[in-house]
Amino acid sequence: MSTLQRINLSEKFAQITDHWRPCVVAELNGQEVKVVKLLGEFTWHHHEQEDELFLVVAGELRIEFREHVVTLGPGECCVVARGVEHRPVAERECHLLLFEPSGVRNTGNVEHPTLTAPGGVRL
Repeated sequence: MSTLQRINLSEKFAQITDHWRPCVVAELNGQEVKVVKLLGEFTWHHHEQEDELFLVVAGELRIEFREHVVTLGPGECCVVARGVEHRPVAERECHLLLFEPSGVRNTGNVEHPTLTAPGGVRL
């Protein structure tokens, strides 16, 4: 991927047809910048070694933690620290920008039959 090209997020989101399937749109300093569409409830999980940044581009995201809930709207973000169990929930379709170290599995410590996405998918 060239670092000298403009990335149009609207165009990237328009290419996504499946929910909960992050796609890499850029890389920097060992991090992947991913776009993903969410709808419904994800699985409870955590990441042993990685922090995650969730940035809402469109819609609303609820990130459930065992002791509290964080609700995010467009232009808002939340960093989930490594080791913290969480579950993203989108009542209506939500568009997210994710920042994660390369190779992070979307379901973290959980292997889920339908929600675990293949890694490294690029748009």
